[in-house]
Amino acid sequence: MTRETASSDKAASGDDTASDNKSAAPDIGEFIREQRQLAEMSLRRLADVAGVSNPYLSQVERGLRKPSAQILQQLAKALQVSAETMYIRAGMLDEDAKAEPTLESAIRHAPELNEEQRKALLSVYRSFLATNAGESDAAGG
Repeated sequence: MTRETASSDKAASGDDTASDNKSAAPDIGEFIREQRQLAEMSLRRLADVAGVSNPYLSQVERGLRKPSAQILQQLAKALQVSAETMYIRAGMLDEDAKAEPTLESAIRHAPELNEEQRKALLSVYRSFLATNAGESDAAGG
């Protein structure tokens, strides 16, 4: 069996190990870990909310597995992050194709802020959004 055949057999089997994409997998895993920590979620809790196994999520965070687009979408929803951001971090979407950055993204990536400040700002911002959503629901119905 040639290396090329082995590679295509591996791709056909759906085995998405980090060796398939060494640069993207560690980046997305690190990003997921950072977002989970910002959300103050345990690995087990995020796995449960996102509907993936705890060992699988651990492997993703450590860069040993490359999650599929569907898994990234589930994780994005659980972490309250845009799926688009996840796809870009995973190397599935070109960053140039990204729409305007969100305020949440800017807060998360602001080098001037420490983790505690980021959490506080995100919490305040999300409370404003929830309040505004409640007001618009009340006005519309």
